[in-house]
Amino acid sequence: MNREQQKKLLSIIKKPIITDKTTKLLENNQYCFQVNHKSNKIEIKLAIEYIFNVKVKKINTYHAPRKKRTVARFKGYKAHYKKAIVTLSENDTINLFSDN
Repeated sequence: MNREQQKKLLSIIKKPIITDKTTKLLENNQYCFQVNHKSNKIEIKLAIEYIFNVKVKKINTYHAPRKKRTVARFKGYKAHYKKAIVTLSENDTINLFSDN
């Protein structure tokens, strides 16, 4: 794998999404990430397998719609994002929380 492919894979995954709902998904060996909105499931799978050295079983994606927000008298839109829920094989895990 050359340098440009590595940079592309690293730029696909933006950050993990950690909420009450996503921490319940950890029991089923599912992890939730915010990803680049132009990436597809195959690219997301390659990026997760490359970054975390795990075997991905399944990927579900969700393209969140724009939401209207009003702050005082200013109106605008909240940025939309793409979410990927990644299911790993039984013997693989990703450590999202540090062991301090």
